[in-house]
Amino acid sequence: MYEVFDNVHLNSGQRLNHFRNGRELCRKDLLVKNLKRKKRELEKRSKYDEAGEFDFFPVTYVLPREYAMFVEEFKKRGGVFIMKPIGAAQGKGIFLFAKLHEIREWRTDYKTLGNVGGQTQDESNQVEAYVVQQYINNPLLVGGKKFDLRLYALITSFSPLQIFMYRRGFARFTQTRYSSDPAEIRNQFMHLTNVAIQKKSKTYDAVSGGKLELQDLKYLLISKCDSLFLIHLLSFFIYF
Repeated sequence: MYEVFDNVHLNSGQRLNHFRNGRELCRKDLLVKNLKRKKRELEKRSKYDEAGEFDFFPVTYVLPREYAMFVEEFKKRGGVFIMKPIGAAQGKGIFLFAKLHEIREWRTDYKTLGNVGGQTQDESNQVEAYVVQQYINNPLLVGGKKFDLRLYALITSFSPLQIFMYRRGFARFTQTRYSSDPAEIRNQFMHLTNVAIQKKSKTYDAVSGGKLELQDLKYLLISKCDSLFLIHLLSFFIYF
């Protein structure tokens, strides 16, 4: 799709729902590249307080390119990490691990495969790229289950930046109660909120789709949270 932008002329009444370089923010590896770049830029300009605001995402590396740096970081931190293909969706190819040999095996397997992404190894000359992040093992739970938020925004301009948030949204829930037990590290129904994964669970609720309206989630959290967290929660939900 992106390749045709420079060769297609739209009529005056036609619109596209993508910007020319949208994948710089929408593809996992390019997003983290730009976040790190912005942080470094602010630090070079001695804007350390502003740069500190870019610590909102977990430790992230792109494999195999940054494998050596990742190994060094892993040995310092340990714990559980999560692997995600850079361009996949619906939870495809995602897995958790806690031991380095699992990553070594992954790299070896992909290097020795005869077919990568529909091409032979000689044609592609590269392994499939993944992002690896430190897994957040103490997530906020509702009913003992993990969830994520699906929020929608309309961006009409990048310069100047203009964003309109849609008031409605929803949360996606897992079908299995969360546990940090290492024995459950491969349980996708517990760790991944993707509907494409959850609908395969025997306990999947096809009526609700495992989803909850944003407004209902707001009231539920307000009724259960302590006062300090409530302040941050209300600041987040102020626009909804």
